[in-house]
Amino acid sequence: MKHLIRQIFSINNSGSFEDLALQVFRHQAENCRIYKQFIGHLGINPDDVKHLKQIPYLPIAFFKTHDVLNSSDQVETVFSSSGTTGMAQSRHLVTDAGIYDQSFNRTFELFYGSVEDTCFLALLPSYLEREGSSLIYMVDALIRQSKHPDSGYFLHNHDELYFKLKGLQLTGQKTILIGVTYALLDFIEKYRMEFPELIVMETGGMKGKRKEMVREELHEELRNGFGINTIHSEYGMTELLSQAYSKGNGIFNCPPWMRIMLRDTNDPLSLLAVNKTGGINVIDLANINSCAFIATQDLGRVFPDGSFEVLGRFDNADIRGCNLLVD
Repeated sequence: MKHLIRQIFSINNSGSFEDLALQVFRHQAENCRIYKQFIGHLGINPDDVKHLKQIPYLPIAFFKTHDVLNSSDQVETVFSSSGTTGMAQSRHLVTDAGIYDQSFNRTFELFYGSVEDTCFLALLPSYLEREGSSLIYMVDALIRQSKHPDSGYFLHNHDELYFKLKGLQLTGQKTILIGVTYALLDFIEKYRMEFPELIVMETGGMKGKRKEMVREELHEELRNGFGINTIHSEYGMTELLSQAYSKGNGIFNCPPWMRIMLRDTNDPLSLLAVNKTGGINVIDLANINSCAFIATQDLGRVFPDGSFEVLGRFDNADIRGCNLLVD
């Protein structure tokens, strides 16, 4: 398995991605109990799956109702979603947190360069306030790995954040401000800046604190508030161990071991061509110990170069296939 993990993080072309995806599929089709049962209820023989487009995707809702595991190793940590009261939470059982560490560190360096050279400012709950969040786990690790003394959390202290930002701008320090959407908006209501070198990364989420906004309106407001040209975004979720990043205009790119495919919303076992609109399926080979093939509840569009945009979400009722498995 360690050899396979090394191969996953060494992918450098589409051919090696497909070969490894098929290897992971065959392993998970045999060893991930929930995925195995799901495939069986679909009437699919794993031996007949010869191409990437033939791989079935597990509806993401199963992470709310079942333990999705492909390993008999002891669970090291559990990532959980932040569902509202009364809602079932997704739970991602992680048997090797080191795989996640590799994934987000390699991805960050791929898109943004050295972690040590970056100052991370977080408008997010701290790790102690939101234990179980894969996003907070990642940001907490990046803050600790950063060599800059100003890196840290500022969700409850906008005054200190403002003066930190002004000081960092004066010294020319590479700085990333990452935050939930409502907190970034709260900050610029009090403080307006002109900091064109600043990277502002929104992770989504009004959490019921503000009215929802379309991306164009939101990003325009944030650009004006911080005095910057583009807004960056992170696309990740509890059920994944990889993230995609957007450096502007809501267009995301994946690391080499992650890929987005689109499914027909009326026929979820059928995949769509590029430039169409459909349900987002994710192949995340870092999910080697759970399930690497997930049908999300997001709606999107994939472009010929593999980049994609997220257009919205649809209800659980639109995810076909969940009722095929009765444990």
